[in-house]
Amino acid sequence: MSEEISVDGKSLLLVDDDRPFLTRLARAMQARGFTVRTAETVAAGIAEVTSDPPDYAVIDMRLEDGNGLDVVEALSRARPDARAIVLTGYGNIATAVTAVKLGAVDYLAKPADADAIFKALIAEPGTRAALPDNPMSADRVRWEHIQRVYELCDRNVSETARRLNMHRRTLQRILAKRAPR
Repeated sequence: MSEEISVDGKSLLLVDDDRPFLTRLARAMQARGFTVRTAETVAAGIAEVTSDPPDYAVIDMRLEDGNGLDVVEALSRARPDARAIVLTGYGNIATAVTAVKLGAVDYLAKPADADAIFKALIAEPGTRAALPDNPMSADRVRWEHIQRVYELCDRNVSETARRLNMHRRTLQRILAKRAPR
C-alpha cells in the first residue's frame, strides 16, 4: 500500500467468547486508533450492530449461544460498507465461502495475532493476503484440531475418540503430549 490508512476514531466491534483473548485484542486495537466495543455472545453482537453499526468488526465463528455468521449477516444488513473479519479455530472452505457471501471481507484461522487482524481489517479491497511468515506445521494443525474436538466433547476422551474415528488409547497418548511446534 502506498498510502497509510488512518483508523483514528473508527468504530470496531469485537465479538468473541474467549474473554482473555477479547481483552488483549481490544487493547491492541485501541492502541492502533480504533474506538472498540466488545460482545461475548451472538445476541450481544447483534444488539451492538443494530443499535450502532460499527465501521469494522472482528467476529468469532463459534460462540456459546450460536454462530458468529449471524452477527456478520446482521452487520451486512445494517451497514453494507462495514468491513468484517471472521476468526475461527474451525476453519474449512465451506464456512469461509459462507462468511464471505454473508459480507465478511476476510476469514482468519485462530490463533491470529493483532497484527494479522489489523492488516486484514485495513487491507485495500481486492488485495491478496500475504503468506504467513511462520505457518503452523501439519502436526500442530492436527493437534489443535484434536484439542478443539476434545473441548467440544466436554473433555470426554471416549466421545472425542469416536468423533475423530480414532482409538481411545491413541487419543489419550496424543492428549498427554505437549503441543508440537
